[in-house]
Amino acid sequence: MALASAQSIPAAPRRWSRYRHPQSTIRFAVLLAVLTFLAWSVAFLNIDLARILGAFPRLAEILATRYFPPDMDYISDADFIRSVIRTLEMSLLGGFFGVVFAIPLAWLAARNITVSRRIAYPFGRFAIMGSRSIHETIWTILFVTVFGFGMLAGTLALTVFCIGFAGKLFSDEMEAIDMGPVDAMRSVGASPLQVFQYAVVPQVRVAFTGIAIYTWDVAFRAATVVGFFGGGGMGWYLKRTTQQLESTRVAAILLTVIGLVLIAEIGSGWLRRRISRMR
Repeated sequence: MALASAQSIPAAPRRWSRYRHPQSTIRFAVLLAVLTFLAWSVAFLNIDLARILGAFPRLAEILATRYFPPDMDYISDADFIRSVIRTLEMSLLGGFFGVVFAIPLAWLAARNITVSRRIAYPFGRFAIMGSRSIHETIWTILFVTVFGFGMLAGTLALTVFCIGFAGKLFSDEMEAIDMGPVDAMRSVGASPLQVFQYAVVPQVRVAFTGIAIYTWDVAFRAATVVGFFGGGGMGWYLKRTTQQLESTRVAAILLTVIGLVLIAEIGSGWLRRRISRMR
């Protein structure tokens, strides 16, 4: 009985689609152009792919002979531990101040809720774009030339970096909100600050919290690079040992960085999962 009913069910008709011009032609042309450009770039830059593949055994040999075993006594020194704490402090301060300054800039840079599309919107977009367009290492060099070596220059560089990073995500999140509550509050004469506080913030507060945590996560990774260029923290130890060719100490510092990043990744991931349940 079941077999008969199964045989009585008609098979789904097969749909035939022909080659559509010019959509398919354009798609294949673009794909061919990209592949051609990649092949031309490899040839123009004289990249020897066989040599790159053969470099991995050489890399393993160098790591085994020069960087092993890591000098773990070096990273247990009190001064180095204090530098690790300073790196954490820089990332926390840079991430905090970056998020604080990024929120109002993102409000101005969100086209649907900005205060003024002629003045505030270009200003907010330019401030966020300017912070993002320059790498944190360049910001560090600029601040070091003004304030000298130390944590102040590193913290300011991380702050500017986080303004651009978080501001972009904040503004994109605000541009995707439901405009119903915003239009309702505007229709009853609410001020822009009241609209932002009561119509925008309730929709984005959970997303903003997750973005803030992710911003600190990224700031912590960048803090070691900032220290390498004079911003203080454990990056200074990494720079000194690298210049003095102290390979075993470099390996120990890199293991410390990897361990701290792993802990920060686990902690930030746990916090983001907790926050996602609040939606």
